[in-house]
Amino acid sequence: MSFKRIFVIVMDSVGIGEAPDADEYGDAGADTFGHIAEKMNGLNMPNMQQMGMGNIKKAEGLEAVSSPLAHYGVMQEASHSKDTMTGHWEIMGLHITEPFRTFPDGFPDELIDKLEQITGRSIIGNKVASGTEIIKELGEEHVNTGALIVYTSADSVLQIAAHEDVVPIEELYDICEKAREMTYEAPYMLGRIIARPFVGEPGAFERTPNRHDYALKPFGRTVMNELQDEGFDSIAIGKISDIYDGEGITETIRTESNHDGMDKVVASAQESFTGISFLNLVDFDAKFGHRRDPEGYGKALEEFDERLPELVQELGEDDLLMITADHGNDPVHHGTDHTREVVPLLVYNKTFSPGQDLGRLHTFADVGATIADNFKVKMPENGTSFLDNILSKG
Repeated sequence: MSFKRIFVIVMDSVGIGEAPDADEYGDAGADTFGHIAEKMNGLNMPNMQQMGMGNIKKAEGLEAVSSPLAHYGVMQEASHSKDTMTGHWEIMGLHITEPFRTFPDGFPDELIDKLEQITGRSIIGNKVASGTEIIKELGEEHVNTGALIVYTSADSVLQIAAHEDVVPIEELYDICEKAREMTYEAPYMLGRIIARPFVGEPGAFERTPNRHDYALKPFGRTVMNELQDEGFDSIAIGKISDIYDGEGITETIRTESNHDGMDKVVASAQESFTGISFLNLVDFDAKFGHRRDPEGYGKALEEFDERLPELVQELGEDDLLMITADHGNDPVHHGTDHTREVVPLLVYNKTFSPGQDLGRLHTFADVGATIADNFKVKMPENGTSFLDNILSKG
């Protein structure tokens, strides 16, 4: 075993330019990171720059450095989708050939009727919508009638919003569990059911941190399953546990924001464990990408960069840090959907000097394969380990 601990950070939706097949997804020209840098008149990310982010993706304010601290490369998604679940599942060794079903015109009457029957509540909404906008629009009606606000997005997701004083959290979770049971299989095959509780008064409704995702189970065993079975730690921070429906996870740590996520991963680095600590930073995607807010997105990237040294200083010579993403969500692109993009990969250990170019990896599963190789567990069917490559370069 080469490293005792591996930290994986997924910067949710931080794509770095259109994938070769982007036009098939309506995403020609998408460039999440590049367009944000333009809108910000340059990004101030000195720590990521020193690691080699500018060597991967030159952008205004972020140039290449001659001696990057990390090995760096570009990853291209092999699976046929651009959603969070597919990207994360591929990172841990799976290959998804059939994209999850989406409902751009709302859900069919048959499904809505079933939801009303099992919940005893009427349904309002049933359309593609922003989560913050739909509670502004329908929140007061919900409070007055008790009807559930159901909506979707460009993702394969059914979201149920309810005021915590009208529908208690446990009832909302129970409703979502029932909805999950109804939509596992054809004809629905929904990727996630999401509970979206909120509080407040009309005109001032706010979503709470009590969101809960009910995902499909991965279609096969992931590297995390292998780690768990062999007695290694597999720590899930943020929405990681929801994305994998708890599969292959030894400890779940919830987060409320990117800042909280960084707090939690730093805390995990201060503990003794052998295995992986796996963090998703959802704010990039949920708060800024989908809401098409490039300035907010840029500030969030700079804030992440400010926090990064807190984690790095906790890492020892037998620790490895991988920073990557799962898809794009270009905030200047049309619509509010994810975008089909390549993603960055930074691989850091304090003994790597200088970092070298890992080139273009043709599946996210190379990350999972490298983790499996490091801990000598069963290799995934997909992906190629770059462990020997980074060790020889280091």
